[in-house]
Amino acid sequence: MAQGRSRGISRRRLLVAGGAAAGLGVGGHLGSDHLERWYWRLPGTDKPRTEGAVDHAGAEWIPASDANLRRASRPWDYVVDRVVVHLPQATYPVTLKVFQDPGHGAASHYVVRSSDGHVAQMVRELDVAHHAGNREYNERSVGIEHEGWVDRPHYLTDTMYRSSARLTAGICRRYAIPVDRRHIIGHHEVPGADHTDPGPLWDWGRYLRMVRTA
Repeated sequence: MAQGRSRGISRRRLLVAGGAAAGLGVGGHLGSDHLERWYWRLPGTDKPRTEGAVDHAGAEWIPASDANLRRASRPWDYVVDRVVVHLPQATYPVTLKVFQDPGHGAASHYVVRSSDGHVAQMVRELDVAHHAGNREYNERSVGIEHEGWVDRPHYLTDTMYRSSARLTAGICRRYAIPVDRRHIIGHHEVPGADHTDPGPLWDWGRYLRMVRTA
């Protein structure tokens, strides 16, 4: 009985997948890349994930609330072509706590600590973090928070700049993102954003030089 039921479920899933393939393919043909892109969206499926895995070597996995992100399969379902730089107007521990609060509604992929450059990853890069205040930019970007305030320069340490530059360089390598101001932007440059971070004290020239070096 159980075996027959299992076969029925598998058959239904294959029929659904076949229907999706017919709709998405050209002339009835669908490449394996499209199957990989859409199969995980079927009911009862999810993209395989390893507990505690991170995308940036040396990062500490501290997961954000699931309410502050959307499961995805980037770059299969959304092209990643931006890095968005943030300052949270808060300390590192407060930022982590806020992103773990399901009532907050927002989180970034990474948080960088000012004192020593330590990196926490809170959302996997394959998922869409709610960090930019713009759905399209959330889907196409990786968000990085940097401990501090826009008007407190002592938080903008050389250690934090260098750590963040290594992080951004790795993201740019993974997704072939050009290292320039069109593709590495501040939160205030996101269309429709009502934020001012990272603010006028953020040294873009210095930061991009560090990213290119890294």
